[in-house]
Amino acid sequence: MKRSFPLLLILAALLSRSALAQSAPDTLAKIKAAKSITVAFSPDSLPFSYVETNNQPAGYSIELCKRVIAALSRVTGVPDLKVNWVVDTVPNRVAIVASGKADLECANTTQSQARLQQVDFSNLIFVDGAGFLVRADSDVHGFGDLAGRSIAVTTGTTTEKRVVATLKARLIDAKIVPVKDGVEGVALLESGAVAAFASDKIKLVGLAAQAKNPKAFALLAEDLSFEPYAFMLPRNDSAFRLEVNRALTQVYLSGEIDQIFAKWLGPLGRPSGLLAAMYLLNAIPE
Repeated sequence: MKRSFPLLLILAALLSRSALAQSAPDTLAKIKAAKSITVAFSPDSLPFSYVETNNQPAGYSIELCKRVIAALSRVTGVPDLKVNWVVDTVPNRVAIVASGKADLECANTTQSQARLQQVDFSNLIFVDGAGFLVRADSDVHGFGDLAGRSIAVTTGTTTEKRVVATLKARLIDAKIVPVKDGVEGVALLESGAVAAFASDKIKLVGLAAQAKNPKAFALLAEDLSFEPYAFMLPRNDSAFRLEVNRALTQVYLSGEIDQIFAKWLGPLGRPSGLLAAMYLLNAIPE
């Protein structure tokens, strides 16, 4: 019995290693076999990702995503790689990437430790901060003015958690009104049903720009949080993550990122020092 015990341990270790290998996804092989890639994105996150009038996805993140898809087409040897675009909410996009129903997610999704328990992320594609959109004629000029008011926030986002935590930390008694997306949040704000809508600041700028009267809204100066954006990927697929990051590195180092930024975010000025440093620090050297 003593002699067989080490053999049992070795056998158990080999079986465990085999099970881990089988459970790890091979997204590149999956894409090659299907000759297609399924990509999830947000339909209402201008200027990052949204649906144009021709029902096609567009935006800063989509432009970057298309560069990544082109690189994956070359790597898999599928020149006419079909792209299946899937529109969904943040919680659902996390779920479909985690389950393998989507191979990639391209939007304005914040990389967080909670989400890393379910999915992996690419290198960063943008950094932003969350804030509050209010009516221009409102008497809300700072976070403290929201006491006794209602705040709309999209369900399942990192902003939702941070709004709740900040209210608690500052002892501010305000009501949280969950909404399904930015369009609903702005509609409630416009009607006066809520005093503020909390989301990522650049998304708020985009939503206000799309409104019937953009001048009817104002952005509070206070930052609520730091939001590092990245593409969601299937967990434990290092080969796929490497190819996605190779493609992003090429965009950052070739100067293509300047054109993409100018196209979608040009009216906001040049990239901040923090964002310029992010592009450099997220380019992987050979």
